Amino acid sequence: MDIQPIVPKILEKFNFKELNAMQWAAIEAVKKHPELILLSNTGSGKTIAFLLAMLSQIDENNSNTQALIMVPSRELVLQIDEVFRKMGLPLKVTLCYGGHKREIEEQNLLQAPVILIGTAGRLADHIRRKNIQTNAIKILVLDEFDKSMELGFHEEMEFIISHLPYLENKILTSATAATTLPDFFKINNSHELNFIVDGEEASNFALELFTLFSPEKDKINTLFNFLCYANNRPCIVFCNHRDAVERVAQLIAEKGIRTTFYHGGMEQRERESELCMFKNGTSNVLITTDLASRGLDIAGIRYILHYHPPLNAEAFTHRNGRTARMNDFGTALLLISEDEKIPDFIEGDIQEMDIPAINAIPLKTQWNTLHISLGKKDKVNKIDIVGFLSQIAGLKKDDIGLIEVKDYYAFVAVRKNKINETLRLIKDHKLKGKKVKIDVAMAMVSGKG
Repeated sequence: MDIQPIVPKILEKFNFKELNAMQWAAIEAVKKHPELILLSNTGSGKTIAFLLAMLSQIDENNSNTQALIMVPSRELVLQIDEVFRKMGLPLKVTLCYGGHKREIEEQNLLQAPVILIGTAGRLADHIRRKNIQTNAIKILVLDEFDKSMELGFHEEMEFIISHLPYLENKILTSATAATTLPDFFKINNSHELNFIVDGEEASNFALELFTLFSPEKDKINTLFNFLCYANNRPCIVFCNHRDAVERVAQLIAEKGIRTTFYHGGMEQRERESELCMFKNGTSNVLITTDLASRGLDIAGIRYILHYHPPLNAEAFTHRNGRTARMNDFGTALLLISEDEKIPDFIEGDIQEMDIPAINAIPLKTQWNTLHISLGKKDKVNKIDIVGFLSQIAGLKKDDIGLIEVKDYYAFVAVRKNKINETLRLIKDHKLKGKKVKIDVAMAMVSGKG
């Protein structure tokens, strides 16, 4: 596929002026090197880089499955799919990941997609069931391959790679320097592009790092005061355990700040709802585990707070990578109590952030989120939802925010002062001729926010 003519259109869709040096290097390298290892900081645009490199090797006239992108988490599957769909290319893509109904995937696989994106366990399952035909797959992308190894997906990955006999290109990506590659990767003569920067060079990514000291062992009051100081600027707060995530989220909500949370013990629908409310501004605070440190590409994250110190350098890197993406500006803070110390792997002097002792609770956000009981499988798209809300409820363009359409349901942000009247006006109306249930999406935690 000749990607040169489509690059300007893609840049326009992402509001980029030009591709960066790493992205161009990846596109050029894949033409000459069948085995490419791409290392670059989080937020530097690796997803666009490997997608364009992959597309340059795809035959547009071949409708068989030609490319497989394997990732360590369902969140990364969805993120890559979102980036690819934004590119607006007429190539069929199918997603395969745990937490998604296998029956839906099997139906989608009846007509072979050109590109497969999935997690190792679910992809291996489909191959065993012969739902995926692998003989035409010639491109393999292992995104965040170090994380897949860390999570123990060795057997599934080895099984999948053993069933790809006609590979011509392998692209491996990571934001951290890799350990020794396992033999089953079958990497014999790789070409490495290392764009990882640190130290003073990393300032190009506009990330500032501070400490924030808590006078109490229980840091919840310090966190709350900082979130008040942040004044509705989007923040992601990282904890090391699921129970801590829920506890912190509940306590912050009870103090008056609307909060969402996110961890691996939640149902997929719950995760999607909480994330959507964070993305669309219904809540400006997301409390999470390291599950969110990879695969989430949410624009405009202003602060990363390490409520619990990261367990290792890789976790620290990937957490911080949720902000200051694509040269945007962001700040990371280590929240430290008297009996804690800065981890040894964080080198150099770190400036302490000085904030007022007491800050006013931010004003409530202007948005709320509606849950719609129809989705992609009901042939409902964003344009349908905008038309429905505009025509039936009389909402204007500025009254409607971010819309996310899933397989069987959708979420839409609506101005909070329009919610009650909107629900009254759309009651008993059909969407695209189908009965639909629309109500306010409820956060997992409750409080005064």
